[in-house]
Amino acid sequence: MANNNYISSVLKSLLVLLLHLVFLNQQQNAESASTVKFLPGFEGPLLFELETGYIGIGKEEELQLFYYFIKSERNPEEDPLLLWLSGGPGCSSISGLLYENGPLKMKLDVYNGTLPSLVSTTYSWTKTSSIIFLDQPVGTGFSYSRTTQFNKPSDSGEAKRIHEFLQKWLGKHQEFSSNPFYVAGDSYSGMVVPATVQEISKGNYQCCNPPINLQGYVLGNPVTDYTVDYNHRIPFAHGMALISDELYESLKRVCKGDYGHVDPHNTECLKLIEEYKKCISRLYRSFILYPLCETETPNCYIYRYFLTTHWANDAAVREALQINKESIGEWVRCYFGMPYTNDIKSSIPYHVNNSISGYRSLIFSGDHDLEVPFLATQAWIRSLNYSVIDDWRPWMIKYQIGGYTRTYANKMTFATIKGGGHTPEYKPDETFIMFQRWINGQPL
Repeated sequence: MANNNYISSVLKSLLVLLLHLVFLNQQQNAESASTVKFLPGFEGPLLFELETGYIGIGKEEELQLFYYFIKSERNPEEDPLLLWLSGGPGCSSISGLLYENGPLKMKLDVYNGTLPSLVSTTYSWTKTSSIIFLDQPVGTGFSYSRTTQFNKPSDSGEAKRIHEFLQKWLGKHQEFSSNPFYVAGDSYSGMVVPATVQEISKGNYQCCNPPINLQGYVLGNPVTDYTVDYNHRIPFAHGMALISDELYESLKRVCKGDYGHVDPHNTECLKLIEEYKKCISRLYRSFILYPLCETETPNCYIYRYFLTTHWANDAAVREALQINKESIGEWVRCYFGMPYTNDIKSSIPYHVNNSISGYRSLIFSGDHDLEVPFLATQAWIRSLNYSVIDDWRPWMIKYQIGGYTRTYANKMTFATIKGGGHTPEYKPDETFIMFQRWINGQPL
């Protein structure tokens, strides 16, 4: 009987030890970082160093933020380190990695049921910088929560969570702690990036946190102020000959320049706005030069999004990326239905504070974007009232104009991408050349 009790006690102890080891293994896997040398869909070994992993956020690390990290192909020991945030909110950072400024892109073959292919690019920003492509907020891409009980994400809340992510990521990658650091993104991240820069800056002055070598930030066609952004769509539409002179003059006179908060009693203004909407209803607003596609066919621009969905949901791809099986169900490029609080109505005050703190910035606009037109971006930059130190001029790629630029005394450079759209994906080569010059401290 004693022997049986002894054996039972030993078995229980072994079981407890086994469960503890399993738990530790799960904890380790949740925050593990894996080097990826091969990706399904890409022929041969990757031509760059890719790491994927999760970083736990929160008291119990209940929020697991997924990232792709690619080392600079030039000199990763000294080159700048960038954090890239995609917009949405809720759009996966694969948008940056595979469409905008990463070393891979989708090969636009007709989908035949097999795994879509990837090919190399010539315009990757990783040629001069290391980049962390982060899926945020939780619910975006492959980022997930271990519990359903967590605070709903918000603009200001995400700035704090991203800061925590960076502190923990750099704690695990201390070899990059002295590299010049920049926060970058486009579209809706225009609300989050300036707040994140301010959060990092404040954190650098706290006693107990190791400082992050923050140098500045980069934003493309950034959502900045809802009123300013929306009210400049109609002047942009007029300048691009999308509406008539007569309609534009009537809109200005009747609506008095405010097209987003119209008095419901001003029926004449509402009627004119409906006329404006009819004129633009068949436009692809992110890039007005492209047709608006109703089906995902190979000759439609958004076909690459269709292919990426099949690629990211493939079991072999998820295994290669080391995706936690309990993370999410189906991967979606943009989770627009996620619960989210838009608590920053204007990021202009954050730009002011970041300028006062001395951080350099590059703000660029594709000049054929109707979502956040360049006129809106120019307007809020002017509102900062900084003097011009390098006035409006074309910036060149060999003998061709790549766009136009102006630099201000607050170390802010504004640039347009000639023929560009809402994100760098529409003119990736030109955008890369612009970024490469700026990050190297050269005039555009």
